[in-house]
This record gives sequence, structure tokens and C-alpha cells, in this order.
Amino acid sequence: MAYARKLADGQQCRVSTYDIVERTSTVVHTSSAVLFEAPNWTRDGQLVLNGDGLLWTMAADGSSPPRAVPFIGLPELNNDHVLAPDSSSIYLSANDGHLYRGRLSGGPVTRITTDDRMHFLHGISPDGSTLAYVGIVNEQWDSGTLWTIGADGGKSTPLTTGDGPDDGPEYSADGTWIYFNTERFSGEAQIARIRPNGGGMEQLTFDDRVNWFPHPSPVGDHAVYLSYPPGTEGHPADLPVELRLVTDGEWKSAQPAVFLTGGQGTINVNSWSPDGRHFAYVDYLTPADALSEW
Repeated sequence: MAYARKLADGQQCRVSTYDIVERTSTVVHTSSAVLFEAPNWTRDGQLVLNGDGLLWTMAADGSSPPRAVPFIGLPELNNDHVLAPDSSSIYLSANDGHLYRGRLSGGPVTRITTDDRMHFLHGISPDGSTLAYVGIVNEQWDSGTLWTIGADGGKSTPLTTGDGPDDGPEYSADGTWIYFNTERFSGEAQIARIRPNGGGMEQLTFDDRVNWFPHPSPVGDHAVYLSYPPGTEGHPADLPVELRLVTDGEWKSAQPAVFLTGGQGTINVNSWSPDGRHFAYVDYLTPADALSEW
């Protein structure tokens, strides 16, 4: 069974990059055929995206269009994937619930997980040795908790238990924290962080919005996250959302950087450029959209 999301009739997706110095966005690709999602940014200037259950690469400046990566033996993908620190390999979540490793050049893949929970990958430690993922049992979508596993597989270790759901675990650049979103504090998703050993959990955002997918920059104390309107349940698609920018580690002072139509697929995984100046994102437009009116 195929689960990959599709564009609605008349809908377009736009892949863009945002410059945190100039505070400007640049559209680098527009598609009316493939619903692209969840960009990563490689060390050699490529964006890596999900679309139609496949993985695609394209030039981050838009000078070359997306090209499907020719993997062998890989099930249909969802939109959770992370790059190895040197960008040589990529770790992938598939719709069979398991994690895989492959090379961006394509070819055979290696399955990493073996247990019966569903695994949704979001983070990798700076040294490339450990993956952080959301584990879900028996398709109970509101019960996700955080886990880590060796990049080569083995036994998983829980970071959180009960009282979630938790999502989007991602390591800081120095590996001392894992950032994530959780409903533990207020019943609606807020940003938090926890030590990689499961200790020291603390809440970072405290507003009335619904905040998802924190992405620490690889340089300095910047971060970006997805912010939904108050009362939003889960992380749905095609809503008026904001990408909020955190400067100098001041999470309580995060400011809207981009207003867009999107949500699911917009920025599910870390999309910072290696120099920390840009991040990539995707929005989804219908003929009725008029972003200039925001």
C-alpha cells in the first residue's frame, strides 16, 4: 500500500531557502507534479528531499532540478531522514516502520532496526554514532516517545516514557542536548530539550501556539522551528504557519521569520546549511493563496 502524500488539484509546492542575515527567502524550485517535503542540506550544496515515497537531491541554489536517488531494496519512504555528519550517507525512515542507511549516490540499503515498534527518525549525534527517533507501538499515534539507537543498529534505549506524546528529537551541534517537541507540559506541543542520557528535561517555549520540530543550527546558538496556530492538533498540512527563528539561544524571544501555507512537510527535519546562514523549507500553494496578505 502506498502512503506518499500527493499534491491536490491545482496545488504547487515551492522549495525555498531563507537567509538569516538578509532576512529574505529565495524560491529555488517549484513543482506541480511532485509533493516535495522535508529538506536536508548537504556539505556540497545539495538539498535532499522526500517526494512520492522516494528520496531526491537537487542543487540548493536551484541550478539543477530534483533527481530521484536510485536506491535498491528500499521500501516507500516517509519524510523523516537525516544526513551523516560528513553527508556521505543518509539515514531514512520507511513506511514499513523501520530505519535504513544508504548512500546519497544510491545503491543497496541496510536495514538498521529489527523490533516491532514504528521508528520515525529525526536526529544523529555529531560524531555519527547514535540516532534519535520517535517510537510508536501498535499505531498509537498519540503515544510517541523518544529513543536512541546505534547508527549500526542494536538495542534501542528509551529517553522518555509515558505522558507524551513527544516528537522531533534532534541533537545540538555540540551533542550536549536533544531538542524536541512535547505535549507533556501544557497538553499542546511546546519545544523542550533533554540530555542524551535522558536527564535534565526543560521546557523552552511557553506561548499559546503549537510548536513543532526544533532545528538547532550547526553554527552558534540559532534555531528554527515550526509554529502552528493555537489549538492545532498534531502537525497537519496546509495551514497558515510560521517558521520562528531563535537567536543566541533566546527561545522565549523567538521571532517569526517566514509566514507560509504548510505544516506537515515544510521543515520536518534539519535543513540548515553547513555554515548556519540559511535554512530550507517547503510551502504548498493553491490558486486561492495570497501570501502577500499575511
